[in-house]
Amino acid sequence: MTGTVFDIKEFSLHDGPGARVTVFLKGCPLRCRWCHNPEGLSPKPQLMYKEAMCTRCGRCFEKCSHPECAPYGRCIKICPGNCLSVSGTEYTTEELASRLSAYAPFVNTNGGGITFSGGEPLMQDDFVCELADKIRQKTPMHLAVQTSGYADEEVFARVIDKMDYVMMDIKLADRDLHKKYTGVYNDKILRNFEYLKNSGKEYIIRIPLIPDITDTEENLKKISGIINDSPAELLSYNSLAPAKYDMLGMKYSLENKKNNKVDLGIFKNAKLS
Repeated sequence: MTGTVFDIKEFSLHDGPGARVTVFLKGCPLRCRWCHNPEGLSPKPQLMYKEAMCTRCGRCFEKCSHPECAPYGRCIKICPGNCLSVSGTEYTTEELASRLSAYAPFVNTNGGGITFSGGEPLMQDDFVCELADKIRQKTPMHLAVQTSGYADEEVFARVIDKMDYVMMDIKLADRDLHKKYTGVYNDKILRNFEYLKNSGKEYIIRIPLIPDITDTEENLKKISGIINDSPAELLSYNSLAPAKYDMLGMKYSLENKKNNKVDLGIFKNAKLS
């Protein structure tokens, strides 16, 4: 079985307990206006172009014989300034499990493991489940998933049952505002949170603090009422996202703003990242 990955981040300290290796899988059913990984939205490999660094030499438009360049109509290997790259690499579960298992001595020593992120890893649920099984067959490692929680209930349950730790977003409590800012209603997410809460799995709920959208007092109070005493993490707004959109030929629709002052006291067991 094969899956498509757009990045593998080594030695991450912010994607679960301990020192971790994070696998970013392509494809996401949400279209959050503040998404800081736009290269994870499409399930297919994409050309990334650093226009600001380009000297307009035109060499990339000359014909080449590399089969991997054919889908993009230009040579992705010849640029002297490395302005061109492809976001998205296909792996078999065996290939990726072997690569990830090599990190076991480091991550196990440092209380870490492997984290599956995205995009939305549940969009490649069969791949993630088979990969998790192959990793465990090779060497014991702590496995975690970062998810929006937007998936059919059986898919959500099947994936998190393979994990030791779950990081799940709850972005907006209001159903219509969730649709407005992410492109989908939050019904599935809230149903899956109920499953997660009763699953016995260790988990944390993550709330991104998007200025004037998710970080309003009304939204945070409603989310606090939904998650009650569940552990929570408040994620600061990432103002560096627009640069990636430019490289993909996409538009970033939010203005850069500063977060509002948030009263952490409304959340129990909350931390700010």
